Amino acid sequence: MGNSNSKAEKIKNFDPNGVGLKNGHFIGLPFEEQDAQIVLLPVPWDVTVSYGAGTATGPANILEASPQLDLYDPDVPEAWKMGLFMRQPDESWLHRSQELRPGAARYIEQLEEGLPVDEATLTHINKACTELKAWVKAETTALLEQGKAVGIVGGEHSVPLGFLEALSERHPGFGVLQIDAHMDLRAAYEGFTYSHASIFYNALRLEGLAQLTQVGIRDYCEAEAKLADQDSRCTVFFNHDLNRRAFEGTSWATLCRKITDTLPEKVYISFDIDGLLPELCPHTGTPVPGGLTFDQAIYLLQTVVESGHTIIGFDLCETAGHPHEWDANVGARILYKLANLMGKSQGLQTG
Repeated sequence: MGNSNSKAEKIKNFDPNGVGLKNGHFIGLPFEEQDAQIVLLPVPWDVTVSYGAGTATGPANILEASPQLDLYDPDVPEAWKMGLFMRQPDESWLHRSQELRPGAARYIEQLEEGLPVDEATLTHINKACTELKAWVKAETTALLEQGKAVGIVGGEHSVPLGFLEALSERHPGFGVLQIDAHMDLRAAYEGFTYSHASIFYNALRLEGLAQLTQVGIRDYCEAEAKLADQDSRCTVFFNHDLNRRAFEGTSWATLCRKITDTLPEKVYISFDIDGLLPELCPHTGTPVPGGLTFDQAIYLLQTVVESGHTIIGFDLCETAGHPHEWDANVGARILYKLANLMGKSQGLQTG
């Protein structure tokens, strides 16, 4: 079993300036889960996706691409010493996702073509999604009880709901900063109770969630816009409005302060990679023209921490899976920054 001495030895013997090690660990870091203050939980699942599939292997794709990243982070210069560990994706959930996806795809085709749908398939998938949510809640709860800071790596955007349930019980009054092309406020989209397009419709049912701030939104339906307008907890920074303000002379720094001013002290960050420009995530499931640049997204995350908020957890979802290395490259860099800034906001020790 690991202890503080073994972690210290690993830090002493590791060269952060050396070649990226392909040791099965995120960015080739030397730590095991017991050594780590930050643990990343992969959730390899993309059953309910309504357009492009493939994000179930997103976590593995990110993990495999990560050793070519450099470790130095100017925001947290010795961030790697906090101890960061990403589990291997759970093979049983990956296999279950792959088994269920063909039936889900046929069901969605039936809906789109106006044909009678297979209700048994829908019931079967909803049951599996319910079980996945319970598993995510149990795994993240156990990690939180061990004092770990936790991030989720998707997979489709439905997967963090169990983690949000766990955090809602521990941090009532917390807020969510959602970076996304979509509002994800549809009620049981396409009949899937836990659809990727329903994550924040479901999250708003959590008693502990006090604020949902959405950024980069540019693809949504009337019902979603109406729901957000009528729920006092929702604040939406639409992509077109952010751009209009920027075109008229408002700085990104000012816009980021307006965004972070809507949030309570404790913040969960939900980062759907399609919130970025499509050239940064070309193979994500539902790409949309427009979006944030990489640097805009990073600056917003920095502003969250610099304005005094504590990041209590995060997810990065919808990164494309194999064989799309560019998507994984971008995803790995976002993931590292999220982990480092969460650690900084929580005052985790770099050593």
